[in-house]
Amino acid sequence: MGLIEDIMAQQLWLQVWVGWMGFVNLSAIIFIRRIEARWVFVAMLVAFPLMNVLHAQFGYQRILGLAHVIGWTPLLVYLWLRRKHWDLSRLSGKWIMAVFVTDLVSLVIDYVDVARYFLDQ
Repeated sequence: MGLIEDIMAQQLWLQVWVGWMGFVNLSAIIFIRRIEARWVFVAMLVAFPLMNVLHAQFGYQRILGLAHVIGWTPLLVYLWLRRKHWDLSRLSGKWIMAVFVTDLVSLVIDYVDVARYFLDQ
């Protein structure tokens, strides 16, 4: 099975979560004139292909979280350092906050998953 098929075989809540992550991060294209959106886009260009490579190598395993760890950790550090530029009264500011919170929650899960993967080896 491919990565998408493996995701679609998971519980509904996980499918919804993955869909939300995709939606929020891919929304970068709407705000591409903002530097933060370009960073989100670059992080996706790192994480998504890497996740496919990891899936091809290991299958649907906890190690897939490594793609987010590598792609999103620098992104979240960068966004956090720019937090004074998040104008939450504007749609772009609300979007940056949504990306930050979504990717942070995902990263917590991913760091745990990657650690568990290596501890189980």
